[in-house]
Amino acid sequence: MSAHIQKSRLDDLKFDNRFVGVLPADPIADNHRRQVTAACYSRVLPQIVARPELVAFSKDAASLLDLSAADCMSSEFAEVFAGNRTLDGMDPYAMCYGGHQFGNWAGQLGDGRAINLGEIINARGERWALQLKGAGPTPYSRTADGLAVLRSSLREFLCSEAMHYLGVPTTRALSLIRTGESVVRDMFYDGRPQAEPGAVVCRLAPSFIRFGNFQLFAARGEIEVLRSLVHYTIETDFPELGPPSKETIVAWFAEVCRRTATMIVHWMRVGFVHGVMNTDNMSILGLTIDYGPYGWLENYDPDWTPNTTDAHGKRYRFGHQPQIGMWNLVQLANAIYPLVEETEPLEQALATYASTYESSWQSMMAAKLGFDRYSGDADLALITELIELLQLVETDMTIFYRRLAEIDSGQQFNADQCMALFANAYYVPDEVSREYVQRVTTWLNRYIERLREDSCDDVSRRAQMNTVNPKYVLRNYLAQLAIDKAEAGDYTLVNELLEVLRTPYEELPNSEAFAGKRPDWARERAGCSMLSCSS
Repeated sequence: MSAHIQKSRLDDLKFDNRFVGVLPADPIADNHRRQVTAACYSRVLPQIVARPELVAFSKDAASLLDLSAADCMSSEFAEVFAGNRTLDGMDPYAMCYGGHQFGNWAGQLGDGRAINLGEIINARGERWALQLKGAGPTPYSRTADGLAVLRSSLREFLCSEAMHYLGVPTTRALSLIRTGESVVRDMFYDGRPQAEPGAVVCRLAPSFIRFGNFQLFAARGEIEVLRSLVHYTIETDFPELGPPSKETIVAWFAEVCRRTATMIVHWMRVGFVHGVMNTDNMSILGLTIDYGPYGWLENYDPDWTPNTTDAHGKRYRFGHQPQIGMWNLVQLANAIYPLVEETEPLEQALATYASTYESSWQSMMAAKLGFDRYSGDADLALITELIELLQLVETDMTIFYRRLAEIDSGQQFNADQCMALFANAYYVPDEVSREYVQRVTTWLNRYIERLREDSCDDVSRRAQMNTVNPKYVLRNYLAQLAIDKAEAGDYTLVNELLEVLRTPYEELPNSEAFAGKRPDWARERAGCSMLSCSS
């Protein structure tokens, strides 16, 4: 994508910067690695890069900032969102927070490679925080360099937008810009580091506050800083709850529980595996945040994790994500306890997570199967049998549900017809035994009987199912193909994928190649199966 030199409206962005205006700052201005106490952030400037080059931008994300495509293709845009130029009104900073990583308290973590440029108020009165990821070191970088490579930056850019179009709560991605510099990374932590192209992603969210922001101040006994942050969060992002008080804090926590449950149900709906659900990667707004070693479930395996660091314990495997959501919320409850000083209200709020998840999951599965409603134990038995069947042979989850929508509820299926319907969803046809096909056929005919209990006709049911079961997801191998081309300077596939992923539920006759199941060559290839936390 070429950049054209022309005047943009970047200087018209109206920065509010309430976060730095209200909350306590790190008094030390020098940007060196250190423990930062009694402060919510440290002011820090992005690192200047050699040759900013626009790889891609999201026109829909740009519209959130009232920017046009022409604005995004200006040379000024690349300079600003690579970190080379600071606009009037920007007040860049890195957040201070802690967190549990793989179940263990890690102490201070913070924005080690993310720099917030500030928060703007758009023409509709919405608040959007702008954050550069990979823009250089901060006081929280520890032993790292604060930079990012094109490989991981491209994955984050595409996935942020893909998740939005899928209807999953998420942070957004405005732009992907190459820096013209190399970054050394040991992708698999095997002692073989390599130089890779550097890049910066600009991320957008109403707020980037995480569970870990609150945890750190509680762990250190910095209760007044904790109180200031909780009050700021309620007043800024949850104003409908009313002025901060003990009761409001409990209501706020219950709302965080509800949003977190809703987000994870959406992950389960589309087959997304976050891969690193540490508490510092959990958004207080219930948004999917920090796209690192994520992956899409292709063959349905509840025990799959895309994260090499998690390969042994599989703490963050697909099927365990709901339980981890609860575990993380318990840690947040512990953090805010000093402001409530009562256990029972927090436990009642935590119960909101379980009840919201259960009811939302039931409704979600009913929608995936095209039912008018979830009908209790009978539907649960049907769903349980289906989930078991999907695991017995390698079955592509996305393709299976799209094919299921195509059935005629007036038909009775035999084994051959059933196999023909789902053949394209199976990765290893030789695994599909006669006994298995018979079992699937029995399930399919029971499913058809259930459909007949509803009043919905096939055309309407099919349309409804195809609004919750996507045709296109960001399959791991597709992202890797885009990376391969982008590293060679060809950004066409990045932008083509972005355009396809804008309409993931539509039938796009010219884009069928993007709906195919994972090819055999991608089964074990790096970037297509598992990834490390390294960027």
